[in-house]
Amino acid sequence: MSYTPLGAPHTLTPHIRPDSWSDEEPVDQKKILEDRCKGTCVKQFRAYEACVDRIKGDDTGTKHCTGQYFDYYYCIDRCVAPKLFKKLK
Repeated sequence: MSYTPLGAPHTLTPHIRPDSWSDEEPVDQKKILEDRCKGTCVKQFRAYEACVDRIKGDDTGTKHCTGQYFDYYYCIDRCVAPKLFKKLK
């Protein structure tokens, strides 16, 4: 038995799982919703792909498609957020 700094005994209580919990691994709902929302962001994805094609020959490393990449994922996040929070409530 161990003692807390104040001298009171400290006992460990076993963790009890409710019967309603399953032994299956939880599924990440965000990834599922992101995959479903990608179809609504085709315009942003095509802009990103066009940028990638434009800068393929850049050997300097100064050109990038960060803006288009963030536009694409911003679109996906705007689609996912309301659906995800409904599932989390």
